[in-house]
Amino acid sequence: MNSKLFARIGAIGFVAVAITMTALQLREERKPEPPEVVTVVEPDGDPLPEMLRLCSELGQVAETTNECSQAWAENRRRFLAPGARPMERFPRPNPVIDNSGLPSGSPRVTAPSSSGGQ
Repeated sequence: MNSKLFARIGAIGFVAVAITMTALQLREERKPEPPEVVTVVEPDGDPLPEMLRLCSELGQVAETTNECSQAWAENRRRFLAPGARPMERFPRPNPVIDNSGLPSGSPRVTAPSSSGGQ
């Protein structure tokens, strides 16, 4: 047998496998594409978040604009204002001071009084 015959048999086998794989792929049902997620932003009357987003998109150019500097200053003022952080919004419970010297959670033992009974 010559090498041309082997090449032809190999080519026919390759084409047969390719056709079979194509037929199997076409036989499967296509999966529906997931729905596109659309985010709707409702303005709440506060222009600061939108301005901060715009300044973020500008990159280094934003450092030179007066509007972005004002927006960042306002954001810092709001963030660092007293009562802005959650821990400052809630009253702190009064600490319980234990001067007994016993570990917390251990039962308290009271000594009998020496002033009574006789």
